[in-house]
Amino acid sequence: MEKILSLTELENSENKTLHFTFDEKIEGIDCVTPIHAELCAKSLGDIVQICGNVKGKVMLECDLCLEKFEYDMDFKLDELFAKSSLLGEYEESGQEFEIKDGQFVTDLNGENEIDIYDLLYQSVILNFPNKKVCGINCKGKEYLSKEEDITDPRLDVFNNLQINPKN
Repeated sequence: MEKILSLTELENSENKTLHFTFDEKIEGIDCVTPIHAELCAKSLGDIVQICGNVKGKVMLECDLCLEKFEYDMDFKLDELFAKSSLLGEYEESGQEFEIKDGQFVTDLNGENEIDIYDLLYQSVILNFPNKKVCGINCKGKEYLSKEEDITDPRLDVFNNLQINPKN
């Protein structure tokens, strides 16, 4: 399932720009619909920029009630890749290299390819909400309290624990 962007093909393309579409389910993510991405790769000298829009519907588990729910994904992708180790060049020349807020460059370490499938997998995972809740009216605590009170018998030893405060 690899989708590979060849840097040689990118360098030889018109205006050093390639447009491509990704429309597949991603292994390891519970996709309801295929992940659809309209992407553009541009060679900017020592940097490759991949940007575009990613959409799709995935199945997540609610953090409150533990029920599964559908989540619509729709986000912008904007990633930078260094063709050669830019940080190493800056260190050797004695120049400072400042990373600004929100800026991140992935070092390709001389590789001639970018794995688009892996890029999309990581981007989708990173765009999941921090708190996955099925809805504003989720009654998570009520749902969980209806379940039998299950305790771990290994923790029973702590029931009789007495702590004597030091005077």
